[in-house]
Parts: sequence; C-alpha cells; structure tokens
Amino acid sequence: MTSNPSKFISHLLPLVAFLFIANVGKGAELDAETKALIARAEQGVAWAQNNLGSAYYNGQGVLKDYKEAVKWYLKAAEQGVAVAQNNLGSAYHNGQGVPQDYKEAVKWYLKAAEQGDAEAQRNLGLIYYTGQGVLKDTVNAYAWCNVASANGAKNGSNSRDLIAKEMTPEQIAKAQELSKVWFEKFQPKK
Repeated sequence: MTSNPSKFISHLLPLVAFLFIANVGKGAELDAETKALIARAEQGVAWAQNNLGSAYYNGQGVLKDYKEAVKWYLKAAEQGVAVAQNNLGSAYHNGQGVPQDYKEAVKWYLKAAEQGDAEAQRNLGLIYYTGQGVLKDTVNAYAWCNVASANGAKNGSNSRDLIAKEMTPEQIAKAQELSKVWFEKFQPKK
C-alpha cells in the first residue's frame, strides 16, 4: 500500500466507478417505469419485450447491453411483432449483440417486411442493393424501397432513387410492377 493518500484514492476511483456502473441496470437504480416494463416483459407481453429490448439497445433506464437487447427482441419477434423482427434483423446485420450474419438479418427483415413494416422493407431493399446475404438484385432492391416509401419509411424514396441511378429503364419498369404487387400484399397490419 502506498503512503500517499491521493495516489491511493486515484487508484481506487476507477474500481468504485466500475462497481457503480456494473450495478446500474441490474436492479440497483431502476425507476418504477423500467421495473414495470421488465415485469411485463417477463410475463411474456410481446410489446413490452420489444420495448425492453430497445431500452437495453439504447441504454434507456438500464445499462446499454446489446446481448440483452437481442434476447428481448427475439422473444417479441418469435411472437410475430414486426418491429422486433426488424430490430433483430438490424442486430444481425450490424453484429450488435450477436455475430454479424447477413443471412439471418435477411430472414428477420423479410418476416417484418411481409407484415408491412416500412423500415424493414427499406432495410431489405438495401440488403438487395448491397448483396449482403443475398445475390445483389437492383430490381428487388428498388421494389422493396419503393414499397417502403409508399408505406412511410424514412428515406425510402431517397434509397429507391439512389438505386434507380444504376438501373436501365426496363429494370425500373419491372421493379415498379413488382412494387405494385408487393404494395398490395405487404401492408402494415392493423
């Protein structure tokens, strides 16, 4: 042990800070709203599971923890919650909380997109555009982004227009026809 108290304290502070941070999100400092959300999620309430996943993903009310976020997204996604399926696809796409796996991202984006989730439709379009986990296909990319735009996705039309710059007029016409079919088929569930 050192004879200099200030040196001792400077060595001790990082440990104290670590112990404090390690306890946040484990019940030590949870507010009533977060405790209620955890209780609902643990009871199997799908929307609460997705929201708890988002809380862990963003570090809101709990310590940021991508693995814990994925755990809760998966529970909600398996119950058919489209936004949770999109969130899970994003986790696999970006390798956050799980190993990066484009094929698994495609699987979850597609489940959400087929339920009309506009952000998942855009994400799926971008996956087809980049060829991550699927063969690169500008027709499918354009069509998904076009449907996403029609369903209100942020930047859906910007993504579609970017993709169109690499397409022939014939490919665009084919993609627009495909968009019409998918738009009718993949509307948001009410």
